[in-house]
Amino acid sequence: MTIDRRAVLGGLAAAPFATTFAAKGALAQGAWPNKQIRIVVPFPPGGSTDPVARILQAKLTESLGWNMIVDNKPGGTGVVGAAFAAKAPADGYTWLIVFDNHILNPLFTPEVPYKDSELFNVTQIGRTPQAIGCHPDRSYKTFADVVADAKKRPGKLSFSVLAASQALVLVNQMQKDNGYDMNIIPYKGGGPLLADALAGHTDMAISSLTAITPHFRSGKLRPIAVTGDKRSPVLPDVPTLAELGVKAASSYSWWGVYVPTGTPPAVIERIHAEVVKATKSDDVLKKFVDQFNMEIIASSPAEFAAFQKREQDLWGKVIRDNNLKPE
Repeated sequence: MTIDRRAVLGGLAAAPFATTFAAKGALAQGAWPNKQIRIVVPFPPGGSTDPVARILQAKLTESLGWNMIVDNKPGGTGVVGAAFAAKAPADGYTWLIVFDNHILNPLFTPEVPYKDSELFNVTQIGRTPQAIGCHPDRSYKTFADVVADAKKRPGKLSFSVLAASQALVLVNQMQKDNGYDMNIIPYKGGGPLLADALAGHTDMAISSLTAITPHFRSGKLRPIAVTGDKRSPVLPDVPTLAELGVKAASSYSWWGVYVPTGTPPAVIERIHAEVVKATKSDDVLKKFVDQFNMEIIASSPAEFAAFQKREQDLWGKVIRDNNLKPE
């Protein structure tokens, strides 16, 4: 039996969903897992997705004795690894752990070699807002100062963003909705993006709190806004874009788990339960908060699928309206 994504998005009730899982539970727990589980990470080691996967792998191996490996399959801003997972046997032995750009790839490039419907949403692990920073030599104290200057000097201010990312879509939306013009520069990696910002080659940069906060603490960059719907506990003195009067949708970096569509419901239930349990364990929670400033979500499959649809509807319109390209 498979779970139809459309049924989930159409409001499949939680109780029948759980009942279906429970009916298969004993069989699945007895027969699965009985071989190695592959966690596909569609990026090279480093960044944030790889350590998130390895923290979960270590916890699940320690607590359950599961035989698990992390398999890095980088390429195409995550497309190569996602396609591999989508085409894998739907037996619970291939998982995919992604970053937020995963759901934008089909919007930027409709010809990706897999369909969204081939990957089933298991859980959104957690999220963290993005932050905007400028070089300390610049005079800006908040992003409202940036907007005012950009309106006076159209096209002169440079803004570093990650290519094919939610940040790229967000800053283009902000520019259009707030009536200013900047030189938005897409980068293929977070390392070069931050290196140019730190060197003052660009006026400002946007990145996840995970990546950019150390540079705020060192004083090498100045925080001027966060993109969430509330201030971050990590940067309590830094206002949100909304507080500054800047028109912008709330935006977060996030991590999630998928399996190939068609994976047995009871296996999905077990994966979901164990990942959520591991995520909320004291030692893993501390690592996620300390290393990634992560707010734990641990959503249900239905909640995660509904979240993905909302985000794709929102950011897909921005991509189409502005004819945005991944880089």
